[in-house]
Amino acid sequence: MCLAEQDPELNLMKTPKRIEPLIEDGLVDEVLRPLMSGKEAAVYVVRCGTQVRCAKVYKEANKRSFRQAAEYQEGRKVRNSRQARAMAKGSKYGRKEAEDAWQNAEVAALFRLAGAGVRVPKPFDFQDGVLLMELVVDEDGNAAPRLNDVHLEPEQAREYHAFVIRQIVLMLCAGLVHGDLSEFNVLLGPDGPVIIDLPQAVDAAANNHAFSMLDRDVANMSGYFGRFAPELRETRYAREMWSLFEAGELLPDTPLTGEFMDDDHDADVGGVLREIEAARIDDERRRAARDDLERGPVKGEEPPPPWMQ
Repeated sequence: MCLAEQDPELNLMKTPKRIEPLIEDGLVDEVLRPLMSGKEAAVYVVRCGTQVRCAKVYKEANKRSFRQAAEYQEGRKVRNSRQARAMAKGSKYGRKEAEDAWQNAEVAALFRLAGAGVRVPKPFDFQDGVLLMELVVDEDGNAAPRLNDVHLEPEQAREYHAFVIRQIVLMLCAGLVHGDLSEFNVLLGPDGPVIIDLPQAVDAAANNHAFSMLDRDVANMSGYFGRFAPELRETRYAREMWSLFEAGELLPDTPLTGEFMDDDHDADVGGVLREIEAARIDDERRRAARDDLERGPVKGEEPPPPWMQ
């Protein structure tokens, strides 16, 4: 599907309205051609001085097929309480703030992950809902294909799978989970896979759905590469890396095996309940002792022993 309007006489592409302000500000010199249209944005190839980059133009919320599901919003920081209340109420101002926060999330994630060494497109600028970033190309200088558009030999699949798993680890070490990772948003550049499309990235520590999203991301990658190397479908990297992450032991270069043994021991529920009851009784005793201390000793009564004071 062609995204851009064409001038029938000159056969030149008209500049999309959303990119016009960037041209006026000198950030973009020329829109060369449309690149692709996704569920949340349209992407154009643009010229910035002597550099060829891409401009990601976010679609308005009512024109996107990807919804800002609540699980993606959980744990995201907002500027102030007024913004949070407006977003919760869904007012016109709140919807605008939510939209801005959704778009800014990708910009923040790109800078954060690029700084952590994750292979993502390098971001350059963000203005009026348009993100300027690196154009990922193949060995011939053409726009890099998505993984979904390539056929891999088994050894290539194993190599790229290992690379992507390491990128997911780097992301997790940086505190983020992609949340929508699949073969459709990983490009294949000359140096290997490049992860794209991050507006739905979630905070690994603050979002209660982070593990389920990580598990899905990893499963998508294992499933895709497993088409070419079937043994990859049996790996369990998500649970392995999450276990290390929760224990504070996951590092960018932590060796992973792809194996994980579930804890099949029955929980000692009775023992846990006994500990809770013992703690409750001990707490009541201490409260009673503090109350007695505050009232002071009754006439003729010995003061409480030191351990109760």
